[in-house]
Amino acid sequence: MEKIDLKKELKSLYLPSAKAVSEIEVPQMNYLMVDGEGDPNTTPAYAEAIEALFAVSYAVKFMVKKGETGIDYGVMPLEGLWWAEDPAAFMGSDKSGWQWTMMIAQPAFVPAELIARAIAEVRTKKNPPALSRLRLEPLEEGRCAQILHIGPFSEEGASVAKLHQYIADHGEMRGKHHEIYLSDIRKAAPEKWKTVIRQPMR
Repeated sequence: MEKIDLKKELKSLYLPSAKAVSEIEVPQMNYLMVDGEGDPNTTPAYAEAIEALFAVSYAVKFMVKKGETGIDYGVMPLEGLWWAEDPAAFMGSDKSGWQWTMMIAQPAFVPAELIARAIAEVRTKKNPPALSRLRLEPLEEGRCAQILHIGPFSEEGASVAKLHQYIADHGEMRGKHHEIYLSDIRKAAPEKWKTVIRQPMR
């Protein structure tokens, strides 16, 4: 059975340098998405969104593995788009006004029909609360700058500042703050957490 490492195949998107900002062109990709708002550390909707995303993503993976294609692949990492109606709220410590879209990329070779069947299967077996808010949607970010942050989320400030300075020197920001969580924070020590920080630019 063929085993595919999608993160390695998409290395420029998912494994950037931690030393310097890199500029990339992000193509259209299909994502399972769940929208929400509020502090991710305390809002039940955030945990519910992650539960639904991984439940369906793993259901899709096993359907593909058992199917005619004979392909096995690792489920892609959790990603998040973050913003606030008041930009000052997003930069401050009060996270109650944060809005977010949590998402997991789906392989290009997986048809929407199979994903719909996976959602129906999860609804029958587990039916997590956020499943009714889950959707499949394409996202094309285009020109972006990104950097790898190593360490806890609370120390992202310096990496974000470096990213924003690069964009100010080479263009201007657009779109939403994008993070990709490469580490399992339940197992890895905070000082070893790896997070891709991405920002669309023009």
